Amino acid sequence: MRLKVTLCGLAVVVALGACTSSPPKHPTFAGGSSAPTTAGSPPPWQEPAAYGFVVERRCAQGPSLGRYRVAVQDGQVVRTERIDGRTAAGEEEIEVPSLGELLTLAQTAADDGGAVTTTFDPADGHPTAVSFSVSGQQDADGSCFLVSEYAPAS
Repeated sequence: MRLKVTLCGLAVVVALGACTSSPPKHPTFAGGSSAPTTAGSPPPWQEPAAYGFVVERRCAQGPSLGRYRVAVQDGQVVRTERIDGRTAAGEEEIEVPSLGELLTLAQTAADDGGAVTTTFDPADGHPTAVSFSVSGQQDADGSCFLVSEYAPAS
């Protein structure tokens, strides 16, 4: 139920992120899974004070639901720009989360028994893909985010 309320908040309008809580370094999800646990597992990621990234909302082979360039300061999204050349005709823009908020949403879904999949960059441990669903079936009502162009501010 908490995740449904949170997802409704995401679907409202693009606005500044309001959550300032820190996510777990690498959350452990329902079923005992967490970050890939191979010999080359990524280091624990800590959200930097300032960074930018590009995120695409897309599940599996489905259509893109938007591509955004995002700037984050102190855990809050301070700027979002839709960069796919489309407008949200017939759909509502979302409030794009910071990477920390995205991991928190995934942890909430896992805590509520939902299906969660994450991948992390092997070099620095930042999330590169996060998918979660309340129902446990990601294609049915899932939220999927593909992260690229991650760059901590220098």
